[in-house]
Amino acid sequence: MSYIKADEVLPQNIIKIIQQYIDGENIYIPKKEGSRVDWGAKTGAKKELRRRNTLIYREYLNGENVAALASRYYLSDKSIQRIIREMRISESA
Repeated sequence: MSYIKADEVLPQNIIKIIQQYIDGENIYIPKKEGSRVDWGAKTGAKKELRRRNTLIYREYLNGENVAALASRYYLSDKSIQRIIREMRISESA
């Protein structure tokens, strides 16, 4: 996240109103509704994790055990179990 100086982008009357509530502190202004992008949408990370989780689930269904999958994918046993559980739920939906 980068910072922008308010006096470079906002009119002075707006700055004075904001200063009545918060003076000299950092403030976060959220994006407008509808302009937010879901996590991983820009980088493809979400798609890549979905692909990895599908591979893990297929390997599990083909007889691979949780410990071996955890070792291969550098995840904990609990993470592998969670992935398997979530994939089962999404598959049955």
